[in-house]
Amino acid sequence: MYDGPVHQPRFPGLHRRGFLAAAGGAAGLGALALAGCAGPSGDAAADGGKPRRGGKLRAAFAGGGAGETLDPHLANLFADAARAKALFDKLADFGADLSAEPRLAASWEPNAGLDRWTVKLRKASFHNGKPVTARDVLHSYRRIADPEKAFRAKASLEPLDLKASRAVDERTVEFVLKRPTAEFPHLLAAFGAYVVPDGAHDFDREPVGSGPFRFVSFMPGRSAVFRRNDDYWEGAPYLDQLEFLVANEESARVNSLLGGQVEYAHELAPTTARAHEGKGQIEIVRLRNSAMQSFAMKTDRAPFDDKRVREAFFLLADRKELVDGALSGAGEIGNDLFGKGYEYYEEGLPQREQDLDRARHLLKKAGADGLRVTLDTSAVAAGFTEAAAIFRDQAAKAGVQVKVAMGSKDSYWQDTLDSGSLCCYRSGAMPIESHFSQRLLTGSTTNATKWHHKDFDALYQQAQSTRSKKDRAAVYARMQRRLHAEGGFLVWGFADWILGTARNVRGVAHRAPANTLDWARFDKVWLA
Repeated sequence: MYDGPVHQPRFPGLHRRGFLAAAGGAAGLGALALAGCAGPSGDAAADGGKPRRGGKLRAAFAGGGAGETLDPHLANLFADAARAKALFDKLADFGADLSAEPRLAASWEPNAGLDRWTVKLRKASFHNGKPVTARDVLHSYRRIADPEKAFRAKASLEPLDLKASRAVDERTVEFVLKRPTAEFPHLLAAFGAYVVPDGAHDFDREPVGSGPFRFVSFMPGRSAVFRRNDDYWEGAPYLDQLEFLVANEESARVNSLLGGQVEYAHELAPTTARAHEGKGQIEIVRLRNSAMQSFAMKTDRAPFDDKRVREAFFLLADRKELVDGALSGAGEIGNDLFGKGYEYYEEGLPQREQDLDRARHLLKKAGADGLRVTLDTSAVAAGFTEAAAIFRDQAAKAGVQVKVAMGSKDSYWQDTLDSGSLCCYRSGAMPIESHFSQRLLTGSTTNATKWHHKDFDALYQQAQSTRSKKDRAAVYARMQRRLHAEGGFLVWGFADWILGTARNVRGVAHRAPANTLDWARFDKVWLA
């Protein structure tokens, strides 16, 4: 049994194709911002066969070069998140519908005012045998919230008053919040909100977590090897070992999977999926609704400060043509709302379709005949440049001239946050409530559409102060109806997230958007 890091002589073909590149081409989470037990068991049954123990699975991800770390609070790339999930646990995580499901937390209960929550921990142990306690939880969250650090989950934990929060006993934490927060469980499930041992700060030499796998070795930008944790609280993984390998180029991931050098390849292109799906050589897994695809209209400036122009643009789009052309058909059409299929999504609204006559009428009423507008795009994300070109041609049919402007891949997200008036935009999985709070409130720091409405902010605060889930859903529905009528996101589609596996791999979830609990969850995977 080989426990050490990968070396070049063992994978000469992969090295020639840049498989172990130390840097460059990393596919980060920046645009897929970030964030359920239905997946693995159901998918495993669908695969057929009884789970068996043993073997080593090698998984290829795009990486971050020599600067990679196993610090779970610094996780930023998909590879970071997958490694962190193998070694560590969170108090909660997001199910396939983006609702929070308990993990290390056995339960959570609010007070009447929704500003104080009591969390009970389940019996679980770290890899060194010490129990997971309330002190470990508070240390982890206070570390994340350190004002001197830039940990990913810091913004998500902002509602917590961690100075006032306390350990009631070994397995009970009382969290005090700065304001009523009905969606408190979403904080516990936040991307990067992992629980580490009290006092732990160094994670790259021999990290200790409570996750399903134990640390063996780590070579930043190359390989990480883990072994099964037989004492895992949810049951030991089927695999003996799990190895993460870095392959920044999609072609390297595909070729190493085809060549038998890895058994799992993350983030494949739609064209790759089409070329190999159903051919018998490898298995293609499509994780539906993983990435919202849209155009963002800035509602605080011309021409999109007129809601009639925004409605006209909604009607210019042929969503099926955009999905077929920009996503190679690997996705579903959108309806100008985030979170299709997620908890609280407003399903009752009619599907918006292209209506060029109505669009021309609205533009004329707004005094925008012969409108010219610049659409900012970039090769920063798959499908962006294709979507821009398709929409330019669609808009031209209604007399709207769209000029496509190519931006820098390195600075696109920052450039388009405040500048321009129309841009290509995408987002990964997160709760609809988080989409509101991060992007659509007057004070939101990533408000790409500049949606600033005090009455909308008030509805959000009302929802957060509403204890009844049914009543809270009704408020969220009102907010979504408003956005559907006059918001700034023209959501034309939801892209599949595509994985590839060897034919003998079983138990990979097929109903888990990227960054949810069952995505990249290797403790439920086995080799047939």
